[in-house]
Amino acid sequence: MKRQKSGMMRMERNWGLLFALPAILGLMIFTIGPITASFVFSLTDWTIGGQMTFIGLDNYRTILTEDSTFSQSMFVTTYYALGSVPLGLAAAFIIALLLNQKVKGLSVFRTVYYLPTIVPSIANTMLWLWMFNPDFGLLNSLLESVGLPGSKWIYDESTAIPSLIMMSTWGIGNTVIIFLAGLQSVPTHLYEAAEVDGGNRWHKFFHITIPSMTPTIFFNLVMSLISTFQAFNQAYVMTKGGPNNSTLFYVFYLWRTAFTETKIGYASALAWILFFVIMVLTVLIFSTSKKWVHYEGGERS
Repeated sequence: MKRQKSGMMRMERNWGLLFALPAILGLMIFTIGPITASFVFSLTDWTIGGQMTFIGLDNYRTILTEDSTFSQSMFVTTYYALGSVPLGLAAAFIIALLLNQKVKGLSVFRTVYYLPTIVPSIANTMLWLWMFNPDFGLLNSLLESVGLPGSKWIYDESTAIPSLIMMSTWGIGNTVIIFLAGLQSVPTHLYEAAEVDGGNRWHKFFHITIPSMTPTIFFNLVMSLISTFQAFNQAYVMTKGGPNNSTLFYVFYLWRTAFTETKIGYASALAWILFFVIMVLTVLIFSTSKKWVHYEGGERS
C-alpha cells in the first residue's frame, strides 16, 4: 500500500513538472536569459556588426561622469514623473469617487472613462498629436473660441513636458478601476458608526475613506511610478525627443542608443542604471509605507 502511494505521488510530481515546464522554459529563455545577457553586454563595448571587447565598468563610468545626454534624459523623465504621477492619481481618485455614486447611467460613465485604456497606445498618441497641432488642433481651437491665446504645446521647449503631463491623464482608466474597487470594499459599518457619532460627509471622507484607501493608493503609486519612468511612445511617435531634447525620455534615449547608434553595450548599461533607479525609488516608497498605509485589522506593510 505504501509503495503504491509513493508511486502515485511520484507520478503526480512528474505530471506537475511536465505542465509547469513551458512556463519555466519561457521564464528562462525570454526573461532570465535576456536579463543576464544585457548585464554581460553592459560590460563590453559591443556595437552591432562589430567586435565585442570586455571593458569592465567603463560604460557606467562614462554615463555617470561624461554623458550630458544621460543627465538631460534623466531630468526630463523625472520632471515628467513628478508631474504625471500625482496628477494622474488625483484625477483617477476623484473620478472613482464620482463613479462610486448612485446615479442614473452609471455604467455608461464608467465605460466612457475606461474606453481610452483599451484603445492602442499608438492610436491615442496620434489623436493627441492632432489635438496639440498649433495651427488646426482641437485645443487651440477651444482656446480661441473663448478668447484666449493659443499655445505651441509639444512644439515649444517650455510647454512640451507640461503638455505631455496633461496628456498622461487620458489613459488613467485602469487606475480608476482599481480605485473604484477599493472604494467599494470599504466596510459600510464604519460609515454607519460615523453617522451614529454625528460625523458629516467630510468626517467620513477624511477619517474613513482616505485611511481605508491607503493600500490602494500605495499600489497605484508604485505602479504609476514604474510606468512613468518607462515612457517611450510619446517621444517616439510625437516629438522624437525634441524640440532641443526637451522631451528626451530616458527609454527613448536608450532605444536610440541601441538601435540607431547600434551601441548595444552602452545601451545595456543605460538599461541597468534605469533598473537601479526604479528599484531605489520603489524601496523608498515601501520604506515610508509603514507610516501612512493602513490595513484593516491594524496590519502594516
